[in-house]
Amino acid sequence: MNPAGEQQKMELKEAEAAADIFRSARKELCLDMRYLEVPLHSLGLMPDPKIRGLAADGSTLYYHSGWILDQFLRDPVLVNRSLLHVVFHCLFCHLFLPAGEPEKRWDLACDLAVEYAMDQLPARSVRIRPGVLRRETYRKLNSGGEVLTPAMVFRQLSEAALSPEAEERLAAEFRVDDHRLWREPKVMRQRQQNHRQWQDMAQTMETEIELFSREAGEGSKGLAEQLRVEQRQKYSYRQFLKKFAVLREEMGVDPDSFDYIFYCYGLEHYGNMPLIEPQETRERARVEDFVIALDTSLSCSGELIRRFLEETYSILNDQENFFRKIHLHILQCDEEIQQDTVIRSPQEMREYMEHFTVRGQGGTDFRPVFGYVNELLRKKNFTRLKGLIYFTDGRGIYPARRPLYETAFVFLEEDYQDIDVPPWALKLILGPEDIMREERVHEHQESQTGDQGYSGGVSSEK
Repeated sequence: MNPAGEQQKMELKEAEAAADIFRSARKELCLDMRYLEVPLHSLGLMPDPKIRGLAADGSTLYYHSGWILDQFLRDPVLVNRSLLHVVFHCLFCHLFLPAGEPEKRWDLACDLAVEYAMDQLPARSVRIRPGVLRRETYRKLNSGGEVLTPAMVFRQLSEAALSPEAEERLAAEFRVDDHRLWREPKVMRQRQQNHRQWQDMAQTMETEIELFSREAGEGSKGLAEQLRVEQRQKYSYRQFLKKFAVLREEMGVDPDSFDYIFYCYGLEHYGNMPLIEPQETRERARVEDFVIALDTSLSCSGELIRRFLEETYSILNDQENFFRKIHLHILQCDEEIQQDTVIRSPQEMREYMEHFTVRGQGGTDFRPVFGYVNELLRKKNFTRLKGLIYFTDGRGIYPARRPLYETAFVFLEEDYQDIDVPPWALKLILGPEDIMREERVHEHQESQTGDQGYSGGVSSEK
């Protein structure tokens, strides 16, 4: 009798039993919530004894067979919830969003957000009786009436200044899966493709819930709202600003257009005479001429305006994004133009930040800004104006005609009226926590892999 062989057979049987349990859980969840069928079948199943419970990388669900069997014996609903917990992480794109924050607290915020979403569902297949700690936590987080996103939960946890013991109690209550795979290099490389797939599934699922809202139930409507908010938070202001980049030649060797084979061949066969020389200039897409308008009316917070400018400065200071010489107009405006400051370098931007004071505090009218910028164009004050970014709360009078340049309205809040926004304008929605976290998210991203698939904290609509 071979003990190793017997152990291997036992592990194989456990893995097969766990896979059967998962398939049964999928069927039960799909019967309760038809809109989950595609997401639930989008993760391949893979047994892995090294995993603590469950873990997903966006394409595969890894599981510890013994853990699944134990959960099933305790209550089959726990397996249903565990599976849906992981799928919700994928749908909300938590796997593809490096937090730029302490990992334990961010992981807790993600777990708490998906558990709350499940506890609002009317489906019997995931229904449990919440304990005192869970009910009290939800009550405190719901006090502001906001949708429970990880960013919002993280902010409230940080402000609460919980003791390590209290945070660990919350983690023990809401933790289901292992998040270490989220930060694996393999996941980072695959993030763009997986991210797009799960975003598409989330948008489709949101539409299906809204179409069949009566059948889905009120709890599912809350899930649709959470999906909508989570999707809005996946577009980086840093990436958005690159929409205003222009191509221009600059000094420097262009490695993409240089063929070393012909260069070396010439050196070897023609007496140090290369057959091709590297180009001395290269084209780069960078931001050169643009305008930032700051809504300084009474309804806008001066602190948020400063945070927005700080993030803009951090991007401006990145030589990969901007030319050494720029031409940036920063306009402070309410119903009138209060101040126009011209910035020509990152150093001037830093000085502007150090002495920044809010001017205005009147009503809001967007039209004077566009009239003023059009006048600057008429006077040929710009070499090549690519666009205007208007930082505002969205409550004001918009111009009737589309300008000749790209325009983006960056909104402070989510309660603006879509019907009032001109159809030609790009829209970017930032909550206060998004502005405060954006720079730290970028630094975390750069320290991981330099991957550009991430987009953190805001959304773009057109």
